[in-house]
Formats: sequence, structure tokens, C-alpha cells
Amino acid sequence: MSALFEELDYRPTPIGALILRRRRELRLDVDVFEIKLGEEHLMSSLFTASEIALADLGLKQLDHQGLDVAVGGLGLGYTAQAVLAHASVASLVVIDALEAVIDWHREGLVPLGPELTNDPRCRFIHGDFFSLAASSEGLDPQAPGRTFDAVLVDIDHAPDFWLDSANAAFYGREGLQRFSRHLKPGGIFGLWSNDAADARFTSVLAEVFDDVRAEPVTFDNPLRDVTETQTVYLARKRA
Repeated sequence: MSALFEELDYRPTPIGALILRRRRELRLDVDVFEIKLGEEHLMSSLFTASEIALADLGLKQLDHQGLDVAVGGLGLGYTAQAVLAHASVASLVVIDALEAVIDWHREGLVPLGPELTNDPRCRFIHGDFFSLAASSEGLDPQAPGRTFDAVLVDIDHAPDFWLDSANAAFYGREGLQRFSRHLKPGGIFGLWSNDAADARFTSVLAEVFDDVRAEPVTFDNPLRDVTETQTVYLARKRA
């Protein structure tokens, strides 16, 4: 049996202390990997259904091969892994503002790290997704002006609940319009949210994109013996 608790890494960042830890969940007899930023729980390997659904629901909207995909937010890597499970994907860039998170994957401190780093289709970018999304150069500093078939984002808790208040502008009409330049015509924008669907945000999406919808993702929480519901927003760039 593994140790009951282990802090794998601790890094101070401008937005709070970043912690990677592993603990043994005795009730379920599994190891759980968790990322915390200050007192905020960013991600747990125990609850990954909606992170995987973000990839699967987003890519389901695209019926061609050779897809170029960008993911905003690496976390424990479950969205990236789900993207790479699609044979239609030719390339994936994963953007994360926290260098430590990328280091954890490259160093094998998190379970999916070796799988992601050894896939030749996958490349990590250390950068602020929101700044790149607002720029004219785009999401890939190695290829200014590059556009993508799908951009899937899992960074903030919800469109109105941000890790950093500087992210707020992205979720408004002007921010989404600037970002949409980095999608190919007919490309898909997917966004993860910890909260139930927000009709106000869906309306803002509909001002910029077509085929807008909010998909609920439900899963069991065995620790609380309840069913949880999170949301994946999907929108298509106008051709």
C-alpha cells in the first residue's frame, strides 16, 4: 500500500502557492492526485468525467481528419489525453501559465505525464492562454497566425468565477470575438465550467458563434454519495 499522504511539489506563484499532492483514499482504495492553488482545489484525479467530456463533445462536432487542436489548461492532463485518443487529431498544443504543471508532466510526477510527453502529436506551451487569445499572433508562439479546428479551455472555475480577475475580459463579447480569430471557419470552441449552465454567458456566446449550447455532464461523487453536474459549453465559428 502506498503512503497515505505525500506532497509531491510546492511552488510559489504570483497568484498563490501551487501544490501537487497524492493521498490514499482508503474508502475507495485508490491513490488520488490533486492540484491546489492557495486554498482552491484546481483538479483531482478522482473526478475527471467533465474534463474528458470537454474533449469528446468538442471533437465529436468535427467530421474530418488531420485536426489541429489547442487546449487551454493542462492540469492533470485528462482533457489532453482524451483529445489524443481521437485518431482524427494530427496535432495538439497544450497551453498552461504555470510552468510547474508542465514540469510535473515532463518529470513524470503525475500519472499521465509520460503518455502525453511521449506522444509526438503533443506539445506543451508555457504561456498565458488569455493573453495569447487576445493577441493577433495567436495561441502558438512558434507559428504566429496559426488557426485551429478546435480550442478547448479548462482554466477558470466558471465564466464568472476566475482564478485571476485579469481573465474576465475573455468571457465578454469583445474578448470572444478576438479569440475567434484563432479558430478555422467552422471550428469548435469548448469551455469547461464547474457550475450549472449560465444563460447569460450562453447568450454572449450566441452573439459571436453559431450552434451554441451548454451540455450538462453528470457523474457520481462517491465521497459525498451524490450526483454532481458540471457544464461543457460548445460553440462553432461562423464559416
